Amino acid sequence: MSVFRRSALAAALALAAVALPAAAAPAQPAAAALPTAAVALGDSFISGEGAGAYAPVVDVNGVAQGFPGWSAANANAYFCHRSPNASLFQANLPGISARFNLACSGGQPYDIANASSTRAKGRQVAAQLDQLRSVARTHDIDLVLVGLGSNNSSFTFGSVAEKCANRFIADAWTGWWEFWAYLGGPVEQKPCTDADLGTAAQFAAATAETTTALRQLLTTLDEIDADGQHRVVFQDYTNPLPFELEQSYWTEDSRDDTRDKFRALGAERYAAGCPIHRASLAPGHRFSQGLGTLVSSVRGTLANEFPQDDLVYLNVQRAFDGARLCESTGSPGNALATPIRLMDGPTGTFVTSLSGFDKLDIQRIANACGTYFQTCQESWHPNAAGHKVLGRCLAGAAATGARTVSCVRAPDGTVNVS
Repeated sequence: MSVFRRSALAAALALAAVALPAAAAPAQPAAAALPTAAVALGDSFISGEGAGAYAPVVDVNGVAQGFPGWSAANANAYFCHRSPNASLFQANLPGISARFNLACSGGQPYDIANASSTRAKGRQVAAQLDQLRSVARTHDIDLVLVGLGSNNSSFTFGSVAEKCANRFIADAWTGWWEFWAYLGGPVEQKPCTDADLGTAAQFAAATAETTTALRQLLTTLDEIDADGQHRVVFQDYTNPLPFELEQSYWTEDSRDDTRDKFRALGAERYAAGCPIHRASLAPGHRFSQGLGTLVSSVRGTLANEFPQDDLVYLNVQRAFDGARLCESTGSPGNALATPIRLMDGPTGTFVTSLSGFDKLDIQRIANACGTYFQTCQESWHPNAAGHKVLGRCLAGAAATGARTVSCVRAPDGTVNVS
């Protein structure tokens, strides 16, 4: 072929290429959207402590831990007590395909970015952020429920509850002249005061600690969430006890809790789930309100630091109004919280009545809680019905346009989020 002919052919092909539409590149398959997920992080009020039917929990070694027996170490991952009855699973959350409970009973701010197993009395589970990253590999995280602050390096909910209940029980069964020793030594018999529960300095330290942990959470979420769109609900805490006990629980056998020794009254309140001095109730509610202030403050600080993030504060302090332990007769059967319940050793059988026990019996039973904390750790937490109420609170917080909402239970049992 002559040079001219080759040149003419090339020119003709070039003209044809200009005249015809450019051929489209082969279509690439569109990336499938990840299924959506809601995730729970934090401590016992989120994990489902008290709601029962606890699921196996994968430990730091990747082994799913089922119930290990009542005498096992409390550090066992199972005792995170993740329940399918927890509020995350009770909430109506349209558009959510899957739900993941990563919270752990006893969880502290430290546990968000660090393996809980690396601190004193921590459980054998990986950092909650590492667990969250695993979820993000397969799901688009749209909603995060977080409850954090009641346990920290200054105070823990369990220690506060144990302190006030032990003081009442010691006061009920022993005289001031009698030696009374739990595992940790003599127990005071006076009602709890505000300073016994949490000082201003302790609350300030807890707020700073919680803020740091949740700052790490938001930073991680912004890095790993598939579409960058997620709502984070910061839930505070519900006090399981009323502002005042129902009057039938005030006295028994002509004695109230300001007297020395009141065993019949002690047994009555224990059976009803509320072994507590009446004078301890108000400090307890101020402590709960302080936790609410802590959570609200953390949310406000982080909202300023992460203005692009969708952060909601959910106040649930009145979610159990009218259905707290000993708020009416019939407790604990009509309450939304679990009663204080102890075992006489790691037997698996709860002692529901202390009637007829003497002070040495009481000492032995109470000491079991200290040695085997799993035998009493469900005490004073939302029960399954309580978590169902908290699920309604979460559903409202997930759908609201507001950034601060309150969940209140009305006298007729309806639950309102506003």
